[in-house]
Amino acid sequence: MAARPDMARKLLIYWMDAVMAGMAVVFAALTIAETAAGTISVARGASVLMCLLGFFGLYPFLLRQAFDHRPRPTPKLALAAVFALGMLVLMPHNGDIASLRWESVTLWLSAAALYLPLWATVCLGTASVAMSTVFLAHTTGQAWPGILLSETAVAVVLIAAMLLWRWLWWMIRDAHKSREAKASLAVAEERLRFARDLHDLLGHSLAVITLKSELAAKLATKDAARASAEMAAVRELAGESLAEVQQAVHGYQRLDLEEELDGVRVALEATGARCEIRARADGLGPEARTLLAWAVREGGTNVLKHSRATRCAITIDGGVLEMVNDGVNGLPGTPGNGLRGLSERLVAAGGSFSAAPTRSGEFLLRAAVPS
Repeated sequence: MAARPDMARKLLIYWMDAVMAGMAVVFAALTIAETAAGTISVARGASVLMCLLGFFGLYPFLLRQAFDHRPRPTPKLALAAVFALGMLVLMPHNGDIASLRWESVTLWLSAAALYLPLWATVCLGTASVAMSTVFLAHTTGQAWPGILLSETAVAVVLIAAMLLWRWLWWMIRDAHKSREAKASLAVAEERLRFARDLHDLLGHSLAVITLKSELAAKLATKDAARASAEMAAVRELAGESLAEVQQAVHGYQRLDLEEELDGVRVALEATGARCEIRARADGLGPEARTLLAWAVREGGTNVLKHSRATRCAITIDGGVLEMVNDGVNGLPGTPGNGLRGLSERLVAAGGSFSAAPTRSGEFLLRAAVPS
């Protein structure tokens, strides 16, 4: 991915280099032809070729400097203007090359447009077109409206093409930076999620393990039986903490909806609860199915940990999941980290989530995902 904008930049720049090289060959060929025909002297022809070499040699550097940002006018731009004026003055005023004399100035303006404000480019372009129209109408005898129209069209096309090519490069570059920023943000959010899960899952468990270990150490010489019981509790807490860490790590993996439904069914039936599942999710996309799989996993964990359910019904209709169990025990408490994290995950994806006792004395977990 990182090489794509660089490749696009190279294609744009090399394309312009090829166009400029072709124009330089045309200018040089016509100059050599005029010199061979005796229209201009050898010294004058050599001077024109030197100006050609200087101008078209500087042009690629002007493009590369201006494609990354909008720079201020530089000495290179001024030197290129000197070479363009040199071609304008030294080229013959008649013959096949006469009409190309002013194009050297237009080419310089197309590069200057990358450096100058729009108003300055318009002013310079207007002045150049006006002078070239007057000169060509006087030397060639053609009607000035036609010359004005053709010179204006050439100037507008060249300048607009140069600005368009740079704009395309900026769009490609900004789009790539936007994708990189989104990817970095996603990584940062996932790191925050993992850190939050580790803190929420292990903070309490490690604190209890520390206290029980200290208590067992104090009881080791006084009450061996109680110390053994405390260490057994520590071992149990450590196993639960390991399972919770594995659950947090699995958050980086994509869950399978069918596997989660089967897993919840087996776990609930192992506790003696009856589990009924009716699922229609064939039309859902991978992201929606993964979100529902997370909801099934967390809902099943919630039933196993916090209720004494004898029946649990799981229904999936399109993008809506409902898990109902009869294990409501006492007044509803504050939602745990798992349900809170599931709610954040669903809301962030454009869905909705609720989990609360019903009027009929059951507990309903409802999750809706974009279908």
